[in-house]
Amino acid sequence: MPLQTKSLEQYREEYKQKKLITMPIAGAIVWLALGITALFVPVKNMVLPVYIGTGCIFYLALFISRFTGEKLLMKKEERNPFDTLFLYTLGMSWCAFAVAIPFGLENYTAVPMAIGIVSGLMWLPISWSLEHNVGIIHTLLRTALIVIAWYVFPEQRFVVIPFGIVLVYAISLYQLLSRYQQVKAHYVAVTL
Repeated sequence: MPLQTKSLEQYREEYKQKKLITMPIAGAIVWLALGITALFVPVKNMVLPVYIGTGCIFYLALFISRFTGEKLLMKKEERNPFDTLFLYTLGMSWCAFAVAIPFGLENYTAVPMAIGIVSGLMWLPISWSLEHNVGIIHTLLRTALIVIAWYVFPEQRFVVIPFGIVLVYAISLYQLLSRYQQVKAHYVAVTL
């Protein structure tokens, strides 16, 4: 019997059934920890924690996924193409460190702005994948708040920028959970 393949729309409908909250929870935890740490650590000593902390978000998400039930890593044959797209966007964010690191070497106070913006860009494809505005809102609001905080709070950039990012994560988590409840309610209504 020949192997049946699904259409892109069928894969998208499957992908929409996911909560997708594990990575945002991990991101919020890391950025919150960075903001709190910056309250007590000299600014010049915060550069490395930002690089290390944001680089560890995915690994923290792997741990958190044990509690949320989401599978972040799966065998290639189990992966939906939208899961693969997510992994590519994650790789894109990691590659963007190649821009942020030299920029940070020129002006270390720019590190939270550079890392905060480039790591937030991976949210845009999520909007396309889910056919929902959560990623657009996340990316645009995050970028705007980071730039505003960078100019308005020059002495507190390592504190204010992380807390702004956590606020955006909170909004996105609310949107993702609301979206998930609507999807589940629709699915239940259709199967009845």
